[in-house]
Amino acid sequence: MRRTTRIAAAGLGVTSLMALSACGGGGEGGGEANADAWILTGGGWPAIQEDFDRWNEANEDAQIDIEAIENDSYKGQIRTAVGSGEAPTLIMSWTGGALLEYAEEERIVDLSDHTGELESRVFESVWQNGQVDGSTYAVPLNDVQPVVMYYNQSVFDEVGVEIPETWEDVEAAIETFNENDVAPFSLAGGSVWPALMWLQYLTDRHGGEEAFQAVVEGEEGAWDNESILFALETMQDLGENGGFIDTYNSVTADQNEDAQLLADGQAAMLLQGSWVYSTINQDFPEFAESGDFGFTSFPTLEDGAGDPSNIVGNPANFWSVSADASEEEQQIAFDYISENLYNEETVTSMLEAGSLPPLSDIEDQIAETEDSDFLQFSSELVGEANHFQLSWDQAVAPEVAQPLTDNLSQILRGDITPEQFVEAMNSL
Repeated sequence: MRRTTRIAAAGLGVTSLMALSACGGGGEGGGEANADAWILTGGGWPAIQEDFDRWNEANEDAQIDIEAIENDSYKGQIRTAVGSGEAPTLIMSWTGGALLEYAEEERIVDLSDHTGELESRVFESVWQNGQVDGSTYAVPLNDVQPVVMYYNQSVFDEVGVEIPETWEDVEAAIETFNENDVAPFSLAGGSVWPALMWLQYLTDRHGGEEAFQAVVEGEEGAWDNESILFALETMQDLGENGGFIDTYNSVTADQNEDAQLLADGQAAMLLQGSWVYSTINQDFPEFAESGDFGFTSFPTLEDGAGDPSNIVGNPANFWSVSADASEEEQQIAFDYISENLYNEETVTSMLEAGSLPPLSDIEDQIAETEDSDFLQFSSELVGEANHFQLSWDQAVAPEVAQPLTDNLSQILRGDITPEQFVEAMNSL
């Protein structure tokens, strides 16, 4: 029977977990009942490590042992560990297809009765990502990263164009910018993954979250959806007819080249993740402090079926609890989730670092931060969203992620048609 999930844009259909031997499971120190968790290195993870350190200091009889693993290695290691029944007590995921798979295979436990007051604090659009069939199998643990539209106000002023609110506004702005030899949009097509943001927003604005949800459910031929085709056709049109900067296929995001084009006034707009706000402030301070650096939501598609409040990006990383852990280990994890997640010290640390917890009760704290304007904008964007779609490259199964990127790259270069893209993805 077809399962109905509340995962906000996840991976392809459920595939069997591989029963392989794993390197995880069991605490490294303390008693046998110690719980354990794997976290990632770098980024905002030191704040999570500090949170665990505070927990362990305050809970001598409920220790959680931590191991930090590099991002690329983690994805393979955790799937192996979960599949073999040797997963850490707390299982981190990006939700999506992995979470659905774990729930279907009964490798994680239902957390619906173990989250305390957390659900009332977390934005609904984020909380949805941890649900399967109405039950909570994962809870967010760190910051939220929506994709937003950045713009250079001085470029708009020079050509007399208003910031677009609808797709008709976008089309009119493109025409005016082209007449004035200005690139409407910067895009790091050479990196490919930034183009996924365009594919997601256009698909969602045209057909709503259901368009990609069919892919999540593993429906046969799910990629052959009119909204996905619309998005692909629109992207190719933007590339061929002056919507994207002419050199978009050679621009990369690794060295923030797409952000530099915006800061230098060579492009009027840039669709990118919320992390780019900090990048621009750090790497291009003159532009950031000029008063011309702005941000807004993705335009509404007038005749689209999607909710214009829907957003895409990274809702957060999430914790699940292993069904293979002992009752004692599970109870430690339940207590950590219900009593400790997003405590005052951790929230303060995240905000000071410019990260946004997905919480509805921190408006006063946000107002006191140095980046309050952007954090408040992002918080309202997430809080008002009907649906928050996980980035497709994180959402799909590992064996699908690379073909998705490869085929999208060919779309950007004009090497294949949208129909050929759909055929290739459906054949996987």
